[in-house]
Amino acid sequence: MLTLLSMFYYICLRRRSRSGTRGEALTSRRAVESGQRAVLPVSVEVEQYAKEVLDFSSHYGSENSMSYTMWNLAGVPNVYPSSGDFTQTAVFRAYGKWWEQCASAPPPFRRIPKGFYSQDYIELGFEEPVYPTAVEVLETYYPGAIVQILACSHNPFSQNPPTDVRWEVLWSGEPTKVLTPQARQFSPNIKHINFPTNLLRLEVNSSLLDYYTELDAVILRGVKERPMLALYKMPIIDISDLSDSEDELCDVGGPFRQGGDSRTGNGYFDKLPYELIQLILSHLTLPDLCRLAQSCKLLHQHCCDPLQYTQLSLQPYWARLTDASLGHLQSRCTLLQRLNLSWTGNRGALTLNSFSSFMKACGLSLVCLELSCCHFLTEACVEVIAQTCPGLQELNLSSCDRLPPQAFTHISKLTRLRRLVLYRTKIEQTAILSILTFCIELKHLNLGSCVRIEDYDVVTSMLAARCRSLCSLDLWRCRNLTDRGLNELVSGCRMLEELDLGWCPTLQSSTGCFQHLARNLPRLRKLFLTANRTICDSDIEELAANCPSLQHLDILGTRLVSAASLKKLLQSCPQLVLLDVSFCSQIDMRVVQELSGLFPNIAIKKSFTH
Repeated sequence: MLTLLSMFYYICLRRRSRSGTRGEALTSRRAVESGQRAVLPVSVEVEQYAKEVLDFSSHYGSENSMSYTMWNLAGVPNVYPSSGDFTQTAVFRAYGKWWEQCASAPPPFRRIPKGFYSQDYIELGFEEPVYPTAVEVLETYYPGAIVQILACSHNPFSQNPPTDVRWEVLWSGEPTKVLTPQARQFSPNIKHINFPTNLLRLEVNSSLLDYYTELDAVILRGVKERPMLALYKMPIIDISDLSDSEDELCDVGGPFRQGGDSRTGNGYFDKLPYELIQLILSHLTLPDLCRLAQSCKLLHQHCCDPLQYTQLSLQPYWARLTDASLGHLQSRCTLLQRLNLSWTGNRGALTLNSFSSFMKACGLSLVCLELSCCHFLTEACVEVIAQTCPGLQELNLSSCDRLPPQAFTHISKLTRLRRLVLYRTKIEQTAILSILTFCIELKHLNLGSCVRIEDYDVVTSMLAARCRSLCSLDLWRCRNLTDRGLNELVSGCRMLEELDLGWCPTLQSSTGCFQHLARNLPRLRKLFLTANRTICDSDIEELAANCPSLQHLDILGTRLVSAASLKKLLQSCPQLVLLDVSFCSQIDMRVVQELSGLFPNIAIKKSFTH
């Protein structure tokens, strides 16, 4: 070992001696030893708030308003230093672990790296590119969700197309649960980068939080001139450039050669069953698998086996995935069944040609395709999916809000679909009716915040007629569903276990639609009636009498529900784990504390405003 280290040090010294004179090296060394510091340029620190919200994965608010939307993060604070539930803040769509435990949630992918926690993100553009010295996030309610802050080399306001886009992690951490929901200013120690930036990305994980996290503003501090290194820095030696000639390489390896024989065996690996090696490799992450493939021919064969790639999640590597890397994986993915490309390919990283080539080579056996927030998608991409993935059962296009409306008509060709997520897309009524006509095996459908659908009554009527095995339906913030459409839906889709009718203002309890819902959906486990001011005691009592499997109920904002009817519900639904009664005027904190004492296994939510 000492001999090897000595040789390595000898080669390094030879390399340094070629790059500078002995006098320069001695001067540099003395500068370091004497503690001398280089003179730093004087630069004024710039403080700026976000100019524009460029992209995000989800938000609690509507596409047509500012309440609880990500767009509230642009500009100066609206709420801070106040704490509580304010409509002027940015709020993501979900929190806690219960969301992942619903029947509509897909199973997790294998091989997710341990350090990847991100569930949502938001990208912010600032006026001036700077070298960041600090990032401050003003969190006004249930802080602790931020797990990563990144900076981008691309100027989002430049007129030139992006080239060589580079993302650098400024800070990363694990999800945390802050003991108090009070407001705070989150300013972690960030890494210094060697390029100016005016594009930041915050990634969050709200799984440990007791309620929705709320963000008010983001401050970027930095200097316009690149900071100089304070101390003399030793030159970085490229490991591939340690020797100049084959002779030198031969000299280094000489002491370690044992005769002239070269071993061709693989040692103990030759004695292990093929299946056992495959099992061991199945625990490696994708980058580790690719690195190991370069070690020897035997392991290259194992690492390139298509059975190692029946599931592939590229979401954790969204910042590095390019046409070249997707092409490199193509030959290994001929047996691919589940693929997650969510968040990938934006700003020119993936093109139609590479995506099409990959899907044509690997789409035949595909049953699950996750494409959330993939803004590289075009109508041609969706058409390729429809042509190359005949067995596709799950398709997620959540927040692909740049896809043109006509692109969704191709989805109707995927007749074996069972799960379809179209949250925050531009799908229109003609396309969704075509999909429901041909995709009759649908079990899970998400149309949350699809504001271009003109008549949800027609959609629910079609669902009742064509998709009678429907298990979950998300109609979050649909603006025109009436009691007629809801009655048809629950009469035809009696297998429903999850129904999200949050922020659907045209539904009125006086029509009896909610009582009809409770009587017709005995398997109901999740019901969101968020912000429906007309929910009353008779609706709650019908749920208590007819829905014993209920686990999640959200009646935020109603003024007509009493503590007595809630107590009856909690007694009748032993599986209930979540009840949101925020802004219910008859349910104050005293009632919440009393019910929590009687039913300690139920998380009763009651937000506040200070």
